Amino acid sequence: MINIKHFIDRVSAMDKNPGKSLVLPAEEARQLRDEIVKLLADRVDRYQNAPEEIIKIELGGGGF
Repeated sequence: MINIKHFIDRVSAMDKNPGKSLVLPAEEARQLRDEIVKLLADRVDRYQNAPEEIIKIELGGGGF
């Protein structure tokens, strides 16, 4: 997560100076990509291994 936080900080700093560009060295870009992929993979894994939720809906017509 450190590379993601670092990226967010750099983008925030860039926003303070309009007209600036953000350039990442190749190694930083690879590390950022790897962190994002790991986060997504963890999320997919949690989703696939989560117990299936059962939703029960009852409709009552009352005195109808």
